[in-house]
Amino acid sequence: MSLFQGMNITTSALTAQRLRMDVISSNMANVDTTRGKMVDGEWQPYTRKMVVMEPKASSFSSMLNTAINSNNVSSALNGVKITNIVEDNAPYRLVHDPDHPDANDEGFVQLPNVDPLKEMVDLISTTRSYEANVTVMNSTKSMYMKALEIGK
Repeated sequence: MSLFQGMNITTSALTAQRLRMDVISSNMANVDTTRGKMVDGEWQPYTRKMVVMEPKASSFSSMLNTAINSNNVSSALNGVKITNIVEDNAPYRLVHDPDHPDANDEGFVQLPNVDPLKEMVDLISTTRSYEANVTVMNSTKSMYMKALEIGK
């Protein structure tokens, strides 16, 4: 096992959670954006985006087989990676507001499919995960410092 493998795994998780926070922030900033992108000559509302994360290893079974075959669990540990940022396919919200410039003929406006409550829950979860990884990083750093003090 590499001396810094634990820190590399934690760093990959910190990077992934940071990107997830950025995407959630973008969703929150566009909660009322009615002109997100042009599709077939018409404006569509902003569409909620979500981050897709996977372990750097292909699957749990491959990690297990690597650990069993090499008699070294740490060789199977690689961290996490972002594979994609996808758009949510939930329907847009319809609000009756005939005075809105983007209202249709019946007076309805399509608003983004962003639910601020859901975004806040995701943000809290992401923040807690980030904080946990910072704690792991600090603990690892502290262990390395103690190991260096032993050698004095």
